[in-house]
Amino acid sequence: MTEAAYDRMGIGYSAVRRPEPRIAAQIEAALGDARSVLNVGAGTGSYEPADRAVTALEPSREMIAQRPPGSAPLVEGVAENLPFDDDSFDAAMALITVHHWNDLRAGLAEMVRVARQRVLVLTFTPVPPEEHWMRRDYFPAILDFHTRVMPPIEELSALLPDASVEPVPIPNGCADGFWLAIWDRPEMHLDPHVRRASSSWHQLPADEVERGLAKLKADLESGQWDERNGHLRATPQLDVGLRLVTAELG
Repeated sequence: MTEAAYDRMGIGYSAVRRPEPRIAAQIEAALGDARSVLNVGAGTGSYEPADRAVTALEPSREMIAQRPPGSAPLVEGVAENLPFDDDSFDAAMALITVHHWNDLRAGLAEMVRVARQRVLVLTFTPVPPEEHWMRRDYFPAILDFHTRVMPPIEELSALLPDASVEPVPIPNGCADGFWLAIWDRPEMHLDPHVRRASSSWHQLPADEVERGLAKLKADLESGQWDERNGHLRATPQLDVGLRLVTAELG
């Protein structure tokens, strides 16, 4: 994924991709006692903890422009070449961003280089553990990009020292509007602003998107979606393959 592409995709991003408190709490717990934190691929800063000294690093001008007033100081740059000295931060984190990097190994090595205590990576398994109704019934290719670009968790973990992996379940009504997070609210996928904020939508052929949206809209209006999947509206949480990888450095 190039910087130019994300400058286009990121329009209106901050209105859709808001921090989900339960995800934020899991990230905060994994950061432990780290006081200084580098946020690599920081985007609009959704999960930057307010009570720590955070430095953000982001390449996209569009994403930088959407960072709210008073957010963490930002350096423009990329993961594979961090402009910081060794051991500059207690922790470095990369949240739902590694699949956009050009070189995973180099980016992770750079995070290990600049962090003293730990490295956190929030990412997805290449294939979510649950069969998703969007792929099954409406958009057969929706996971093709996801499967192609998400690094296997085992491969990612092997590139980090003393790494542990924990699932990050997505709660019903998740505030963060990435496409796998709105498994319980199918109506939201009909909104083009919501779709624009998730990279998988940008990889689908336009004719498949049109066909799938028309079928989804019709099934919602007829009640057929709820007949098949209505139980999801009351399901407390779902594992959609989001994982938090934490490496302890010393």
